[in-house]
Amino acid sequence: MEQGNDQALNNQQEGTSSQLPTEYKVFNDPIHGHIELHPLLVKIIDTPQFQRLRYIKQLGGTYFVFPGASHNRFEHSIGVAHLAGCLLKSLRDKQPELKITERDILCVQIAGLCHDLGHGPFSHLFDNLFIPEVYPDLEWKHETASVQMFDHLVKTNGLEDNFTPDELNFIKALIDSNDSQAKKYKHERRKDFLYEIVANKRTGIDVDKWDYFARDSYHLGIPTSSDHNRFIKFARVCEVEGKKLICARDKEVHDLYEMFHTRHCLHRKAYQHTVTKIIEEMITEALVEANPHIEIEGSKKRMFKISETIGDMKAYTKLTDHIFEQILYSSDPKLRKAKSILEKIIHRRLYKFVGQTRPQQNLPGSKEDLEKIRQELAESRPDSTDVELKPEDFIVNVFAIDYGMKDKNPMDNVYFYRKTDPTEAIEISKEEVSILLPETFSEKRIRVYCKQPDKLEAAKEYFEQWCENNNLTPQGSGATNN
Repeated sequence: MEQGNDQALNNQQEGTSSQLPTEYKVFNDPIHGHIELHPLLVKIIDTPQFQRLRYIKQLGGTYFVFPGASHNRFEHSIGVAHLAGCLLKSLRDKQPELKITERDILCVQIAGLCHDLGHGPFSHLFDNLFIPEVYPDLEWKHETASVQMFDHLVKTNGLEDNFTPDELNFIKALIDSNDSQAKKYKHERRKDFLYEIVANKRTGIDVDKWDYFARDSYHLGIPTSSDHNRFIKFARVCEVEGKKLICARDKEVHDLYEMFHTRHCLHRKAYQHTVTKIIEEMITEALVEANPHIEIEGSKKRMFKISETIGDMKAYTKLTDHIFEQILYSSDPKLRKAKSILEKIIHRRLYKFVGQTRPQQNLPGSKEDLEKIRQELAESRPDSTDVELKPEDFIVNVFAIDYGMKDKNPMDNVYFYRKTDPTEAIEISKEEVSILLPETFSEKRIRVYCKQPDKLEAAKEYFEQWCENNNLTPQGSGATNN
């Protein structure tokens, strides 16, 4: 990391809490090149809570399938902060009437930097698979922990004097707009477009996606043609029904469809890869088995189970991907079952893919739904086999691949402007763009695996019978257990 100098910020603007240092740091990033970051961003980076992200894989179990996907939440978060600054500075320079201040830019960059502080081991595996398994009735996402971890980071590292209370609330609202306090705070602020930069709930077009599209594609070795730099160059803020929203140039409509298509391709080829998903299911199974037997010290020297750390940020700071090796190399007899599952991954003795199908109606997803399917599979033994399989011999994985807004076309929420009138926001229908665009924007799948490799052929017969019983069409793997 090199040190450079930049002009001092005008910290006498309204809302500035204290004089800030003037030296910037330069980070050499393989995706965005040399990134200059404000000293306050560097202060945050140089804390244990942020450094923890070095040890959390960006793509979870995908690294076990794609050898290049070794990147972590650490570098992604720095990239998001950088892009947030690029977009806001571009808008400020084009539209001075927006009155975007240096503190606006800094706060949004901090939100981008800290938006993933709450991720657990193997990223989305933790909040999408592990937590729902141990706490079926708890609605918890990593954004919740990101806000809590940000508070913990600021307090334990003595950074309070760098912010006004208003700025801290603003940053937390940017990180998690669903937080009850954030909703109240967001309603009181008038610069609506600032909430569309880090996590855009309206369109799904935000700097978080831009960074992971580019970064994941690079490390996965999956080329894409999506170009966020063009969006930044041509983006403007227009008023729509009393709100100031980020709008794209009309000629960029094809590139935006390509961006959403990139998301679909990355899910189809990598994130939802057949082998990726079964490895993540196996890691989850091991974590659930180990959960009662591993304790992590947190606040006031209290000890917490793996799952309980989400309620104590001091303990959660110590929870990273290293939990895999902690279990794998343990000699504790209580961890024997969890250890044996991880050893199967290391020796590539993975649970076997049986088949997949498309559900005809809503996608089942609750723990009860999955248990019901496993029970039905076990009861679907055809007359052609004498092999007995039990519900616990099956793993059922359900997922959807979409354009980011489930069944909806995300472009329906995007506003554009024309060169002839850059102040007027317009909508562009799919029919105006091309007749070759997709008619549906979500693919749903039910995938079945078998834990007994020697019973794979029988499991396939069970699966085919289950599909027939439910008027479903069985489909092949599309990928091998490599």
